[in-house]
Amino acid sequence: MVVIGGHPYSPSDLELPGFVPHQLSPLQLVVPLIGTSLLVIAVIWLVSGRVLNTGRSARLSKADRLIMCWWAITGLTNLIIEASLLFTPNYLTKESPSFFDEIWKEYSKADSRYAARDTTIVAIEVIAVFLRGPASLLAIYAIASRKSYSYILQFSVCMGHICAMLVYYITVYLDGMNFCVSPFYFWAYFVGANSPWVVIPTLIAIRSWKLISQSFHTSKVNQD
Repeated sequence: MVVIGGHPYSPSDLELPGFVPHQLSPLQLVVPLIGTSLLVIAVIWLVSGRVLNTGRSARLSKADRLIMCWWAITGLTNLIIEASLLFTPNYLTKESPSFFDEIWKEYSKADSRYAARDTTIVAIEVIAVFLRGPASLLAIYAIASRKSYSYILQFSVCMGHICAMLVYYITVYLDGMNFCVSPFYFWAYFVGANSPWVVIPTLIAIRSWKLISQSFHTSKVNQD
């Protein structure tokens, strides 16, 4: 059923003509997402341990395998979930919304700029889908293949994530912080759901920087 002139987002005077209410509950959205994420992590962990650690090549460390899991999650998030937002601008008005449409309807309660197709949000998502997503999957290949550019690539992609999150949070602050319907959605979605893309890239960037510096130092010592 289409709600005319009504929606659950903030501010209440946001114009969203033809808005179609949610058809799935938050639980129906979160459980499949968590389940799928755990499945992806399990597959990457098992493959990186049993297949990629065979042969004469140096074994992948547990840290590398965990980071591969992260790159898989973030890359697929960029290329599937965020791409669905980018390529389905009418997700709020579809009579038969997809699972991903419902995800963005729910998340828009924490940040209605998504519902309003704010240009900053669209720009962030374009970069995520066309640059960070493919680069994240490339990072998995680089780690698995022990490529020399692995840590430089990981550092670069991590800085891309951190810069995107800075733009995301700074712009919402400058625009008035009035896009969230309640403190629950602010802390659970706006802060909680996004925090891994701040904390984990920061840790990976620090690790990559240290390993790059160590590699240059070892190379310099060998030349001397």
